[in-house]
Formats: sequence, C-alpha cells, structure tokens
Amino acid sequence: MIHKVLSVGPLQCNCSVIGDEQTREAMVIDPGDQIDDILAILRDERLTLKQIVVTHAHIDHVGGAMKLKAATGAPILMNQNDQMLLKMLDMQAAWVGMRPPGAVQIDDSLEEGRVLQIGPVSSSVICTPGHTEGSICVYFPQEKKLIAGDTLFAGSIGRTDLPGGSMEKILRSLHQQVMTLSDETEVTPGHGRATTIGEERQTNPFLQT
Repeated sequence: MIHKVLSVGPLQCNCSVIGDEQTREAMVIDPGDQIDDILAILRDERLTLKQIVVTHAHIDHVGGAMKLKAATGAPILMNQNDQMLLKMLDMQAAWVGMRPPGAVQIDDSLEEGRVLQIGPVSSSVICTPGHTEGSICVYFPQEKKLIAGDTLFAGSIGRTDLPGGSMEKILRSLHQQVMTLSDETEVTPGHGRATTIGEERQTNPFLQT
C-alpha cells in the first residue's frame, strides 16, 4: 500500500494520499488545502482518485475537497452528523484567518463499519464523536494503520471546546473504539507526528485511567 502524508494549509493538517500498488486506485483523506501538491502526488504515483474522505468538517480538513473533486471527479465522503459545521465554513475561515472555501457538498455519508475499497486495499470507518459530532477514523486492518483525524494525537487528543465538541464523547470514543486496536497499530493523526496505539496507551495523559 502506498501512503504519502503531507501537511497542508496554515494549520498544517496531515493529508493522506493512499494508493493500491496493483490497480493504482487511490483515496485522499482530509484534503484541507494545497490541492496542487496533492494532485502532483497522484500524478507522480500514477494513481486514479476514487474517493475523497473527510474525517470531520473543520475547514483545515475539508477546505480543499471541492477543488479536488473538480479536478478528479471523485466523490466526497463524510459523516452526515457534521453537516452543521459544513454550513459554518465561512465562520470557521474567519476564526482561523483563512479564505472561505465556498460551499462543500457531500456525496455520501460515512457510517460506522462502512468498508472503503481501493483495489484490494480495504479500510473501515470508525465513528468517533467528540472532537466534532461527526468525527471518524479510518482503519486499515491488513496494514494496521489508523488515520485518526483530530480524535487522537501523539500525547494528546482533539480539542472539545468548539461547536459539536464533547469531552465525555471523545473519551468514550477513544476508550471504547480507538484503544481496542492493537498496540502495534500505526496512527497518523490530523496534526503532528505519527505515533502508535501502544505508545499512546502508555504515555498519553488523557488515556490514563
């Protein structure tokens, strides 16, 4: 499996370009900005984009989705519980000093257990409300990789003081969903360095119970 991570936009969101080496099919997770750089990776790796996956509807994760769709024709997938945040993108842009991206239209909702397929590479959707009501993670079981969005970071967890956030819900999502994965699972968070489930189980202060 091909997995390229680039930090995009002023908030340095980790955008993942994931491809199958045989069929050259790909998905992009969290295209928040710098769409030309994402398209360059797709070209360099000779990948055809099949899905645009958004872990949650904060502007730094979804801001470039419509531009990427326009360039590739790939559908945008996101959990429908973040629709209200999508309607607040202009307000979000003002909060962080970014240019408003315009309206974002979701093509399909991602629900718990939904299987996403690119060639033989399969992944499953884990719904992890807390950072936002519609936050998800994407888990690749064969590769033991988790794209965690802003639910889990190295040494921290997603903030819960923005609209749709809940400390109670994010801790429940982490303990009942994310931390049930094996220690060797590699975690690509929405921002910052990669980590593993085992490292976070031992050292993350939010997960010590």
